Amino acid sequence: MMDSPFAGLPAAVVDETGLQHLGSPLAEQRSLAAGRAVVPLGDRTVLAVPGEDRLSWLDSLTSQALAALPPGVSTELLVLDPQGHVEHAASVIDDGQTTWLIVDRADAEGLLSWLRKMRFRLRVDPRDAGDEFAVIGGTAAGLAAVDPAVPAGLPLVWIDPWPDVAPGGHGYAAVDPHPGTERDWAEAIVTREEEQRIADAASRGDLALAGLVAADALRIAAWRPRWSADVDERALPHELDWLRTAVHLSKGCYRGQETVAKVHNLGHPPRRLVALQLDGSSSVLPAHGATVRVGDDAVGAVTSAALHFEEGPIALAIVRRSTPIDATLLVDTDDGPIAATQEVVVPPDAGATANIPRITRLSRRASAQ
Repeated sequence: MMDSPFAGLPAAVVDETGLQHLGSPLAEQRSLAAGRAVVPLGDRTVLAVPGEDRLSWLDSLTSQALAALPPGVSTELLVLDPQGHVEHAASVIDDGQTTWLIVDRADAEGLLSWLRKMRFRLRVDPRDAGDEFAVIGGTAAGLAAVDPAVPAGLPLVWIDPWPDVAPGGHGYAAVDPHPGTERDWAEAIVTREEEQRIADAASRGDLALAGLVAADALRIAAWRPRWSADVDERALPHELDWLRTAVHLSKGCYRGQETVAKVHNLGHPPRRLVALQLDGSSSVLPAHGATVRVGDDAVGAVTSAALHFEEGPIALAIVRRSTPIDATLLVDTDDGPIAATQEVVVPPDAGATANIPRITRLSRRASAQ
């Protein structure tokens, strides 16, 4: 990763993934959610796929229908292995000349290597554009203070489709309203010069910034899956409710499609994503991979955890499908187990959800009022 231009800001905590926070993660969350701040997404990077065959080629390789993707329309894709497990993920926007992929930095090298191997004789030339461009996240209002790159005359702003069910997709979460509807989120691809301008404006107090800790808390509260946090070698898109935005169930063949169709139409995913409301009496958050138990029985693991400015301590976890939906869970930490109440994201009978009643979701804050 390049040296961060945000490292010299007052109270900035920066590591190899980027700007973590500026001393007040909860206040940063509030500002970010309200559109009063933006967040440098140093843990993301950009891949560019130019070439006349780019959209039909990506359509043939991935879970998303991309062959007729109009310029400026935001979507996302998954690359699956032959057994349907998630290998790579990317946010997608096309400007009429190039398809731009925003990816988790840890996934970029592997995805780019695989794409290059799959070119054959087609007119495509995928490349790493991370030296040229950075990614800035925030609400639509927040990003109004940012100048996105316009290499082909179209601003490169990806608008997160979550949690709307995209054409050809399917949503498993049976809640109304879905917590993700409260999250207005977009990501702008900016030049490195614009990234430096943002850092300079922040140093003068002309632009408010938030860190990755704040952005991730808002993501977790929206039940939004992410490759770097929630995907392991066994992950199926069904388990994370990712059919909602990243999988087109009736498009042409692609690697892993048979498993996607079988699990959705004939079976059930072996695991399911749950949201956890953690006991707030302890100040300790569980680590990634922390064991989730029912009594003494290990049933899963935490994938993401955060302290939310309204919800308090929250987490996402993957548990066995058979885990009772009314069970009180325990999450292991270095200071001992923490009690957790689960909210069903993917129901145990996912794949046959037509008769599942809608569930009105109340946040911890609303429940206490």
